[in-house]
Amino acid sequence: MQRMKVAVVQVCGGENIEHNLARACEIVREARADGAELICLPENVGFVRITEKRNFGETLDGRVVTTFANLAREIGAAILIGSVQQLSDEAHRVYNTSILLDPDGKIVGKYEKLHLFDIDIPGQVTHQESANVKPGDKAVTAEWKGTCFGMTICYDLRFPELYRLLLDQGAEVLLIPAAFTLQTGKDHWEVLLRARAIENQCYVIAPGQWGHHGGTRHSYGHSMIIDPWGHVIARCSDGEGFAAAWLDPAKLVSVRRNLPCASHRKF
Repeated sequence: MQRMKVAVVQVCGGENIEHNLARACEIVREARADGAELICLPENVGFVRITEKRNFGETLDGRVVTTFANLAREIGAAILIGSVQQLSDEAHRVYNTSILLDPDGKIVGKYEKLHLFDIDIPGQVTHQESANVKPGDKAVTAEWKGTCFGMTICYDLRFPELYRLLLDQGAEVLLIPAAFTLQTGKDHWEVLLRARAIENQCYVIAPGQWGHHGGTRHSYGHSMIIDPWGHVIARCSDGEGFAAAWLDPAKLVSVRRNLPCASHRKF
């Protein structure tokens, strides 16, 4: 792992793809001007479904990936596209795919979301992600700048066994872009993020959607960066913007050496 400055970008997206991309690019440039070398965007950064029934799936050379690949080259920074709707072999469902781009705009990591958010809380929130999204089938790590990143998305956060697999694959930093609902986020978001950092002794980078998207969709936001001891070292408040922090390999080594719980596992 190498020392690097990273940023989480927080936006309030909707169904206007052009507006979403323009606003995200604006904040990415601000984060780069602040010195961030890796800039992480939330889930569904190009399109947040509210009432639209159609899918806007695209290939990996479509407008969302191309927009951010061009931006990565322009500003000379790596970019995590929290997720894009990627065409699948099913006409009515897409993959919810996270993409890690290096500063040359090259794809160095691609992960298709495994766990899909199907929930119905009477009077609060109803969401059926599996109606429009096809699940992936494997855990994914990606390498950039001498660092191993474990790639996940949003609802994956509730399944600790996935993060154990990523740890076994060498993960040092866990990427968790999200559009966490307001109702669940206010009670569970930070608790779960800190747990994943503590139990796996990894940095956690968690950029999120924020605010009222339209209709009944509200996202919690509170994007954050957490160190391997579970301390929140950067956090976005309410509203759009970014937060940044340094990832320090010495901190990772120290935590894993002083509390070697990974070597004490029984199962």
